[in-house]
Amino acid sequence: MSPLRNVLTVLVLLATPVGAEEGPPPSPYAGEQAREIASLSADDLAELARGDGWGLARAAELNGVPGPAHLLELADEIGLDAGQRSAIAAIRDSMRKDAVAAGERFVAAERALDRAFEQTGPDRAELARLVQEAGDARAALRLVHLSAHLGTAPLLTQAQIDLYAVLRGYAEDPCETVPEGHDVEMWRRHNGCG
Repeated sequence: MSPLRNVLTVLVLLATPVGAEEGPPPSPYAGEQAREIASLSADDLAELARGDGWGLARAAELNGVPGPAHLLELADEIGLDAGQRSAIAAIRDSMRKDAVAAGERFVAAERALDRAFEQTGPDRAELARLVQEAGDARAALRLVHLSAHLGTAPLLTQAQIDLYAVLRGYAEDPCETVPEGHDVEMWRRHNGCG
């Protein structure tokens, strides 16, 4: 072996961490095989059991249609009056009740799919049925949450919706950014700035 090759071999060996193994890295799913239901984490199961949103209403939330739970959390900052609070609380309570029931159906469908693979694996027809049931259950759960968002919109003023978007981090604060050409005082008054 040439002296240069010896030096390069030594440098490679020194740069290789002790115990480094060759081969592919472990799957990002490693450790999840011990879950109660492979496709759902413990946090997912807890959120579904509480009737929480599980991110299913993003289509509404991120397009300016607030949800009842977050509206009630921000009720003082948004200036909800007693009538609005009461109506939104009723929507939230109904949504939670329906979401818990729909969540139980979804979890049961995911559990059935998981169990089918724990055994020997379903045949194609059984797999199609199980996947369809899980998809239908997830769609029903999503409908519960999105419908609750639709129910809140008519109860709010546009200024409350705009303020909600600012408080949730979806929009710039109109009180901080007065567009060029607008009278500052009129803009601030129109946008409810203090």
